[in-house]
Amino acid sequence: MANEHAAFVGSIPENYDRYLGPVLFEPFARDLAARLNVPEDGSLLEIACGTGIVTRRLRDSLPPTVKIVATDLNEAMMDYARQKFRADENIEWKQADATELPFDDGTFDAVVCQFGLMFVPNKAKAAEEAFRVLKPGGKFVFTVWDAIELNDLAHTAHTTVAKYFDNDPPDFYQVPFSFHDPEAIETLLRSAGFNEIQVTPVAFTSNASSAREVARGLVHGNPIIAALRERCEERIPEIEAEVASVVAAKYGANPVRAKMRALVCSAVRQ
Repeated sequence: MANEHAAFVGSIPENYDRYLGPVLFEPFARDLAARLNVPEDGSLLEIACGTGIVTRRLRDSLPPTVKIVATDLNEAMMDYARQKFRADENIEWKQADATELPFDDGTFDAVVCQFGLMFVPNKAKAAEEAFRVLKPGGKFVFTVWDAIELNDLAHTAHTTVAKYFDNDPPDFYQVPFSFHDPEAIETLLRSAGFNEIQVTPVAFTSNASSAREVARGLVHGNPIIAALRERCEERIPEIEAEVASVVAAKYGANPVRAKMRALVCSAVRQ
């Protein structure tokens, strides 16, 4: 599943978790965890666990006897996540490709993924793998971003950064917001064998303490920073300051309030 846009390495995990986690991902993590009902002796697989934001919510909401297997393709993200958990919290950490899951057929009662499927080039294979490792009656629940125009902070960062490049601006932000057609999602899941498919829009208001911190996350907390370092490293402070200025003008400087919307998708293996 090689994909330059999924290269969350170096200082990205820390900036992602610190500056974007509470603002963009925590509200959806709470929502996703509330949708899961796993038997006390069951098991759950998390794909693309990142820095453990959803993992933490799952561990806190599910019975402690439920085994959670948290996976990610990026070892740097998963290593950061591990630090948040005690050794006795019944979590197994494993590097894994969503299109080649290293688990037997019918292993898990649930498979979850928050904001990871968009980065998988072969989404059909990922859906087939989720279906394969689920037990009969098991549920696949995942969240993807809705259109970027419905997500204020990401849209602002994307358009602001693009102004610094006359040709071929960094396109990272197009990738996380590229998979939001409900019909395409339903077709993908049905082709993989799933039934009882639901695609539900969910909206929240992001809540950040300052535009400066939001800009730090939007510039340094994702792979766009690698593109900026390659193309115009000396202008990164200027770009970050401009993103902060635009965010403050549109959504407030301290605090920041902005709209965000995602699609929560669920399906069952009969």
